[in-house]
Amino acid sequence: MNPGAQQSDGPAAQPLRKDAERNRERIIAAARRVFARDGLSASMASVAREAGVGIATMFRRFPTKEELVDAVFSDRMDAYADAVAAALEDPDPWNGFVGYIEAACAMQAADYGFAVVLTMTFPTAKALEQRRNEAYEAMLRLIDRAKAAGRLREDFDPSDLVLIHMANAGVVNATGDAAPDAWRRVVALFIQSLEAPARGPLPASPRHEPLYEAMLRAGQGATTPPSVKNS
Repeated sequence: MNPGAQQSDGPAAQPLRKDAERNRERIIAAARRVFARDGLSASMASVAREAGVGIATMFRRFPTKEELVDAVFSDRMDAYADAVAAALEDPDPWNGFVGYIEAACAMQAADYGFAVVLTMTFPTAKALEQRRNEAYEAMLRLIDRAKAAGRLREDFDPSDLVLIHMANAGVVNATGDAAPDAWRRVVALFIQSLEAPARGPLPASPRHEPLYEAMLRAGQGATTPPSVKNS
């Protein structure tokens, strides 16, 4: 069930009328297209235009941009969490780890909006963040398995996965349709640099708290409501 379907106009959480539900689904479908094309910096007004609804209707269905992001990307985050779970089931820990990175980066390349979602955090998007946290806990086990097998360099830190996603999102954004497969080479370079034995030490990884704050700031910037001028 789509967690966003719980959104209601009234405090009693009554089921939406058929026309209201159609508007809601139209908005979500439009937001998928707009965010995939323009990223999360796209305005709520541009989503409303794409959906063919008024801005007032948009904000009745989704009072905040974070609620819209939650509804649009909940299934993508489910698929992301499923990719981590599938990697844990691989009997070869290194193949599982590599398969996860390739799958996650492919999801970013397929959807510009999701490329950015993986580098941000949205505290009020409860369903999205719950699945992200579940995936993170599974990733920790994935990393431990790959290290225990002697295939992943010992100084690899979970924050490095965030940096990989940030770097891949940047490549996807910069290359676009001009070089749509460029991300594959970048990801291959990352993977080869992660395999043990390491050829040299890495600089210190960023501390988790500042990195989380950076993801939070990025998420807040992407979901700031549009000004009256832009709406």
